[in-house]
Amino acid sequence: MKMKKLILISLFALAQLTSSITHAALFDDAEARKKILEVEKNMLTQNQDNQTAIDALKKQQQSLDQRLSTLETISKNGLADMQSQLESLRQEVARLKGELEVANHNLNLTQQRQKDLYTDLDERLRKIETQSVVAPVAEVSSPADVQKNTQEYQLLELANGLSKESKHKDAFNAYDKFLKDYPTSPLASEAMYGLGYSQFALKNYKSSIATQQKLLDQHVDSAKAPDAMLNMANSQIQLGLVPGAKKTLRELIAKFPNSDVIPTAQKRLKALEAIR
Repeated sequence: MKMKKLILISLFALAQLTSSITHAALFDDAEARKKILEVEKNMLTQNQDNQTAIDALKKQQQSLDQRLSTLETISKNGLADMQSQLESLRQEVARLKGELEVANHNLNLTQQRQKDLYTDLDERLRKIETQSVVAPVAEVSSPADVQKNTQEYQLLELANGLSKESKHKDAFNAYDKFLKDYPTSPLASEAMYGLGYSQFALKNYKSSIATQQKLLDQHVDSAKAPDAMLNMANSQIQLGLVPGAKKTLRELIAKFPNSDVIPTAQKRLKALEAIR
């Protein structure tokens, strides 16, 4: 009996111990689960936060990618436009340069052609001048009332001789002295023509024209009037006044058709009319 009681007490104690252990185990398992749930909750929260941060970063990245793509497109298109404009400008500059070269070439050709024409004309005029202009200067158609032994006559002869010898500066001075000393002389138109021709020979073309025009105004009936008009035309040609020279020559031919200088005037007018 005593043994049986002892066994029962032992079994009861064992049951209590088992119950206590089971309760403790159950308690520990609940705490563990609670901890696990808390950890899982924290991890879930962190994951959600991380995912939110990741999503935000992805959106920022997408935005940056889009902006970058837009900038690249703008840059590419802008650069292409600039390159296109630069190429157009290069082509325009090249075209203008080519046109300028052609224009300069044509201008040089025109200037050379004009130079050749004037050189040829000047040579022909000089030949004609040597044949038909110089000789009359030395000829003195002295009126009968001027005696050959007078200083008046001899001074004009001296001037004509200097002109014939191509001493044009000395001839100019002699003619000028004659006109100052004998302004009303019957030989004044002769001296005035010689003065104008000396100015032409000295390349004072404007002065020569003025002198010969003065002769025509003051000595309308002078025998030297045709020569004066021819000399005026020569000076106009040297100054490049071709239209004026043509007009002078036409007036000369019309006014003095029987003059000895008419053939020369006609040839010169023909040469001028050939110039365009």
